[in-house]
Amino acid sequence: MSDIASLLQASLQPASRKHAEQQLHSLAAQHGFLAHLLSLILDVSYDRPTRLAGGIYLKNVAKLRWEEDDAPLPEQDKTALRSQLVPTMIALSDPADKTIRAQIAESVALIAELDFPTKWSDLIDQLVLSLSPTDYGINVGVLQTAHSIFNQWRAQVRSDELFTEINFVLSRFIKPFLDLFNQTATLLLSSPTPSNIAIVTHAQIILVDIFYDFTCQDLPPGIEDAHDAFFSPQTGLFQRFMSWNPAELQVDPDETQPSLPAQLKTKIFEIGELYIKLFPDQLSRSPAVEGFVQSVWELIGSNKLPGVADDALVSQSLRFISTAIRSGYYKALFSSRDTIASLVQGVVIPNVGLRDYEMEQFEDEPLEFIRLDLAFGGSASEVATRRQAAADVLQALVSSGYQAEATEIVGSWITSGLQEYNSNPAQNWKAKDSAIYLLTAVATEASTTQHGVTSTNALVDVVKFFSEHVYQDLQASDGIVHAILHVDAIRFLLTFRNQLTREQLLSVLPFLVRHLNSDNYVTYTYAAITIDRILFIKKGTQLLFSQADIHDLAADLLNALLSKIEAAGPPEKVAENDHLMKCKSITYSCAMRIIVTARQTLTPVYQQVLQRLVNILGVIAKNPSNPNFDQYIFESISALLRFVVSGTPSTLPAFEQALFGPFTFILQQDIDQYIPYVFQILAQMLEAHITGVPTEYRSLLPFLLTPTCWQQKGSIPGLVKLLKAFLSRDATEMINTGQITAVLAVIQQRLIPSKINDGWGFELLQGVVRYVPPAQLRQYFKPIVMTLLTRMQTSKTDKYIYLFSHFLLFTMAIDVDGLGPDYVISSVEEIQPQLWSQILVNFIVPQVPKMPHKDRKVAAVGLIRMLMQSTIMLTPPNAQSWPQAFVSVVKLFSEPQYLSKSKDEEQNTGLTEIDFEEQTAGYQAAYSRLAAAEGAPVDPVAYVRDPRDFLGQALVKADPRVKGLLAAGDVAVVQPFVQALAASGYVIQ
Repeated sequence: MSDIASLLQASLQPASRKHAEQQLHSLAAQHGFLAHLLSLILDVSYDRPTRLAGGIYLKNVAKLRWEEDDAPLPEQDKTALRSQLVPTMIALSDPADKTIRAQIAESVALIAELDFPTKWSDLIDQLVLSLSPTDYGINVGVLQTAHSIFNQWRAQVRSDELFTEINFVLSRFIKPFLDLFNQTATLLLSSPTPSNIAIVTHAQIILVDIFYDFTCQDLPPGIEDAHDAFFSPQTGLFQRFMSWNPAELQVDPDETQPSLPAQLKTKIFEIGELYIKLFPDQLSRSPAVEGFVQSVWELIGSNKLPGVADDALVSQSLRFISTAIRSGYYKALFSSRDTIASLVQGVVIPNVGLRDYEMEQFEDEPLEFIRLDLAFGGSASEVATRRQAAADVLQALVSSGYQAEATEIVGSWITSGLQEYNSNPAQNWKAKDSAIYLLTAVATEASTTQHGVTSTNALVDVVKFFSEHVYQDLQASDGIVHAILHVDAIRFLLTFRNQLTREQLLSVLPFLVRHLNSDNYVTYTYAAITIDRILFIKKGTQLLFSQADIHDLAADLLNALLSKIEAAGPPEKVAENDHLMKCKSITYSCAMRIIVTARQTLTPVYQQVLQRLVNILGVIAKNPSNPNFDQYIFESISALLRFVVSGTPSTLPAFEQALFGPFTFILQQDIDQYIPYVFQILAQMLEAHITGVPTEYRSLLPFLLTPTCWQQKGSIPGLVKLLKAFLSRDATEMINTGQITAVLAVIQQRLIPSKINDGWGFELLQGVVRYVPPAQLRQYFKPIVMTLLTRMQTSKTDKYIYLFSHFLLFTMAIDVDGLGPDYVISSVEEIQPQLWSQILVNFIVPQVPKMPHKDRKVAAVGLIRMLMQSTIMLTPPNAQSWPQAFVSVVKLFSEPQYLSKSKDEEQNTGLTEIDFEEQTAGYQAAYSRLAAAEGAPVDPVAYVRDPRDFLGQALVKADPRVKGLLAAGDVAVVQPFVQALAASGYVIQ
């Protein structure tokens, strides 16, 4: 334990980080580790970076290991830590410890999410007792901790469990909360202001956050009773804070961070917006909304707050207005033409124009400019820009019945802006930028990030505006028009892509490809995003564009994208722009569809493309920094491999030659971000071998079976896929070398005992029973079943019962010579006589109707083979459970459509119709699935075309004892089914 400090210090250095983290991981499971770590965090004799590293490590333990199955944390240590966390927060009340305290607060929230209130029932009492009537340094720490717990309610779905927790908290916290809220507000609104006004205001901001937490699901009685104290237009605390701006807290006009009063007002407007959405009747008790609207006008009307520091306040104020308009409750406030004109002139127009700050961002921080520009519709106050919020006010007017008035009023501003631009295009380009932005806003009736505009204002001709005012900028070369207008034109195309015809979109694709070669970062990134979205427009379930549509553009498109990525330089710069990589990946999906039908398009140059991808991978592997980019680079490699090799199998060795070197480097250097991808692509290449396993793969197998390989959770799915590929092609060699024993050890010791990974254990186990000959499997099968039953006895879950039942049915269903139902049943009976009938009645039969549709055919075939082919099942006492099992099969046939796959379902697999955002192929913390590496689902019981016919044929040939057992079943279920079989020609004699 004495090494903890030095290990934390070593974890801060790139060269020693990996080794230090591994040692810390081992220490964490030892008794006393958490207590030592907490003591170090509080020990001021250590430097602050070491203490902060300790806080971060504690947070990561809470996040990743609190309920870990492998090497679990000692329960007594977890109990002791829970009792010490709140006192630790109090001890870190010094402002200098703010960053460390934030880590502890997050640790509390993470642990509370799992343990509160069941295992941590005194948490709220600890927090309440820690509140101070005078020390706001302590109060800030306590309130931050409380907010970090309660904040999680905002995103949760309403449920009895959630409201039980909320009511538990309110019963202990609401009174002290309201008392402290009133005390704090009184201090701030009284004269003179307190000497510690900054920290008191900070506490007030967190109190307002907690007010939101308490009201995000329902209105607590305590807050409902105090409604007027908060919302009254003249005397309510929220309204009084709107005009509160003490000189001591004002910031420099050039400051970019919001002042404390601005933060407080922003939070209050968020509550106002929440109340309009959830509690409009409560608001109608007084003219509260009218008071808020007046405050918006007084705060931001006529551009009173132009500074960057006030962006969040202005944006949230405008969102409040948009929400009020959309609600429909306040038509009297917004329905008159004069009001709309004043709103547009005083609030919308001043906030739509580009400011110098945005221009500097466009030139100096283009990635941040893009991030903010693409965040339209975000709910967090720090996300949406003020011009987006202003545009949203127009969209609210258009979609809420004020379409004609808003269109007419804004139309005059658009016309004026275009005229100003045409009088001096070089000088007045900002006027056109604003005009395009206003047109986009007023033309949009409904939109989504995924699909762009889905419904337009019928009074605006979007296509005509595009042809007359936008197309010329899209067509213009660099230097002819301002770069912002290029971006505006591309963004317009991105936004209204669904309103343009297929032919119009095809005509502009060459311009977008040319813009990919622009020197302007924002321009070429937007071109990449727009190409991405255009190529994935769908009409119904079908993609709008086919392979042939981009036949002539594919090579130029790929070359332009790869050239931009290659030119970036250092690893972090190469990986910076995942939009380029993403667009390239999705373009590959289009290009690969071409390969299937017109291979000459990219097949002749696949080696050059592959080598460029490998080179890019080599650069970013030196310093992985962008998970999204990582996903797309590996997805591109996987997709190129899939489609080129499927069209031309002889190209597989070229892929292996190009990829084995970098993949070996990744495994040797233990680049854990990339290892899950490597395993998936190795499996993909191995699966592409029709027979046999090359030596290079066999030499890798011993490494894959070492415990170290299986420690990283994200690697497990890829490892399972790879081992299944080995089993399907090289089971005999694995048996001869004893490696099958090592595979089973992984299943029995690491995967099945884990609640997180048991599903992967069963998937690998299916590979074992499918590919290891039953004669060689016999010595292992009974111990396997014992392992499964032990887990069932020690830590049974609903998921595990399903997996266990499905595995037994799968094993009885597959057509492997020598692996019949009695193979399974006899192994179970060897463990304990009559055990099989208990498993069948208590687990398998109840699970059958719960089986997902994709597993029902396997379940039906497994049960049919058990009922018809097992001699043990026809022999007492097991025969007693036969009728019940038969009824469960019959009931499965009530939904016969789920017993077979449609032709469309079989054909539409993998990347042919994958949109990476829609299919969540993006980076996932635990496991990053490569969509292109997924093969077509294999039907393990493909030998059975129709399970109902399969049962009918088996019944006709069945043992005479079956007729008697049929009669013992539920007559209401069995008799109609037997009659239906007879009508189909399956007569049971």
